[in-house]
Amino acid sequence: MNIREKLEKREYQILSDIATKSAESKGRKIPEEKSDMRTDFQRDRDRILHSKAFRRLKHKTQVFLSPFDDHFRTRLTHTLEVSQIARSIARALDLNEDLTEAISLGHDLGHTPFGHCGEGVLNELVDGGFNHNIQSVRVVEILECLNLCRETVEGIMTHSWGYKPTTPEGKVVQLADKIAYINHDIEDSIRAGVISESDLPKHCIEYFSSIQSKRLSKMIHEIINNSIGKSDISMSEEAWGYTTELRTWMFENVYNDSSTAKLEESKARRVIRELFSYYCDVLKNICPADRIPRVVTDYISGMTDRFAVERYKELFIPTGLKCSARDDYLFKLANMTE
Repeated sequence: MNIREKLEKREYQILSDIATKSAESKGRKIPEEKSDMRTDFQRDRDRILHSKAFRRLKHKTQVFLSPFDDHFRTRLTHTLEVSQIARSIARALDLNEDLTEAISLGHDLGHTPFGHCGEGVLNELVDGGFNHNIQSVRVVEILECLNLCRETVEGIMTHSWGYKPTTPEGKVVQLADKIAYINHDIEDSIRAGVISESDLPKHCIEYFSSIQSKRLSKMIHEIINNSIGKSDISMSEEAWGYTTELRTWMFENVYNDSSTAKLEESKARRVIRELFSYYCDVLKNICPADRIPRVVTDYISGMTDRFAVERYKELFIPTGLKCSARDDYLFKLANMTE
């Protein structure tokens, strides 16, 4: 029995009956020889972690565009927080922690530069719209050909609001994503001066706490305590009601408002629009017309904030004539007599 087989056997011994077992995976689109050391879900996690799309998350916006303050979240730190929360829940409920981590790390790989602002622009420009969860699946299946297990791909696809994951691990990630961004976006918004602690809905804060760590901990406990011994993963009805209300309040007062922190979004939209138009024009003599929007969407959605801005500057902002710098004046000073 090799290491992978021992790990698979251990899963049957320690995981819940409802947990997704590695040995029972629905497999990959392209069959592969099994690893002798890692389970299939562990291999998925490692492939995502080493992907180029994952590395680019460090320079993609979470909520606030390209902040100078190093303590604001980026799409990468959001992803890591989701992973930590989801793994804690999965471990407490004896679910498959490796599958949970793989889904968590891959759930936002398809996010655009400039966060949901960039996603909204592409959604307007592309026939059929643009959704980052669908793009995340495209990243792992086509653009980087990671050949992940079907359970991992399905979890990535269904992490967004309104979808129904088919595995308990996928449900954990969907909940972890919500409570992660609600809590860290509140903290970042207070740091940015967009809102103050006293602005938050009073009854929600009374229920969860005004202290971020306590509020997050209570949400996690509400999921665990309400799901132990059950076939479904969910918060208590009361806690979910307060969580949903807090999320709605954040959309109304932070995500969709016209505060100072969001004023740069009009510029970000212009960057995406003009890059999209430019690249479509560049490809008109290279690609079939029906493929151009898809190719350009893949390219732009993969950009980081700073790469998109730099390309915009290079393409649309004029620069003065550049002459090579010379040190003539230094030698002139050296030859001067006092």
